[in-house]
Parts: sequence; structure tokens; C-alpha cells
Amino acid sequence: MAIDKTRLIDHLQTEVYCRLGISKVHGIGVFALRSIPKGAKPLVSLIKIKEFDFTKKEIKKLPASVRKEVEMFCYYDSKKYMVPSIGLNSMNMAFYMNHSKEPNVRYLKNGDIVALKQIKTDEELFFDYDEAFGEKHTF
Repeated sequence: MAIDKTRLIDHLQTEVYCRLGISKVHGIGVFALRSIPKGAKPLVSLIKIKEFDFTKKEIKKLPASVRKEVEMFCYYDSKKYMVPSIGLNSMNMAFYMNHSKEPNVRYLKNGDIVALKQIKTDEELFFDYDEAFGEKHTF
């Protein structure tokens, strides 16, 4: 779908729910800038992003500081890193979502994020990394 002024204003009115902020849990987090209804998709983007697969060997060739960002923000499944086609200078807000064993959002199989309950204004959004990525995470 082409993005025009009408589509953009609709997006701003009906699909923008979140902002980045300082988390009490860890660094930066994602927060509700208005109430998010249960079942809503709070991080809908007008840009459809695909990911490219990179081996550890390919990532190892990057400058150390950039490699660290890829390792921190990009999904790794023991065989490959999945790096967004838009690079790391234009990251999806979901990259900043923190972990909780009591999540208020979850990933759907198609990659969408959905609210599990009503989320109040200024409440931080969390998802369960173990459930979302299919492996146990330790911090």
C-alpha cells in the first residue's frame, strides 16, 4: 500500500500508541503514550521491513562496535543473525522492548505484536523473551 498524507494521518490517529523512555527495569524501554486496548497492535509500522541472514563469520568482519550492536539488537538462532534491511540507524521501536515473565504484549507468528491486556498510559510494554524467541534467557 502506498503511503500518502491520508494514510499517514490515519496511522497517526489510530495506530501510534508508543514512545521510548527511560526504563526502571533496563536502559531504554517502550511506553504507552496513550491507553492501548487489549488485542491492539501497538507497534504497527508503515514500513514493511525484511531481514537478511548473516553468519557469525560475516558479522565478525564488522567493526567491533557495530558487531556489538548487531549482537545486542538482532535475533540470532544459533546459525545466523537476522539483520533488518533498513540497517541499524532506523530501528523498530520493538528493539527496545524489555523482558518480563509477566508480559503485557506478545509476538504473533506473523511478527506482529499484540496487547495481552489493556495497557495504561505511561505503562512500560514487556514481552517474555523466552516465549518470543523459543529459548531461555538469563540476565
